[in-house]
Amino acid sequence: MPTEEPLYWGLTKRSYCTLIHLSQLSSFVLPGLGFILPFILWIAHRDQNENIDQHGRVTANWLLSLLVYSVICFVLTFIIIGAFGFLVLGLMNIIFAIVAAMKANNGELWVYPLSITFFKS
Repeated sequence: MPTEEPLYWGLTKRSYCTLIHLSQLSSFVLPGLGFILPFILWIAHRDQNENIDQHGRVTANWLLSLLVYSVICFVLTFIIIGAFGFLVLGLMNIIFAIVAAMKANNGELWVYPLSITFFKS
């Protein structure tokens, strides 16, 4: 008898980890949702699966790092370079979320570059 893999909100572990990363892009639908939704997905099942906890941690670290970098860019907008920084951060967030999701779908953990470690693994 094959053992069935547990489901998390109807998704397999790999699909759920992929969703954690891709949920950052939900800010295109509703501003701010891309910051809140990954935390909700992580907190909901972090105690039930180690992989979900690891993917949630790296995503949370990136989002908090992104917040720090955004504050720095905001301050730098007074000397104009901050606007360019916001553009770079936006592109990085999209690219990093897609790369991390693809890695998660393959069962790999990808640590976001330039991410500050707020939550240790």
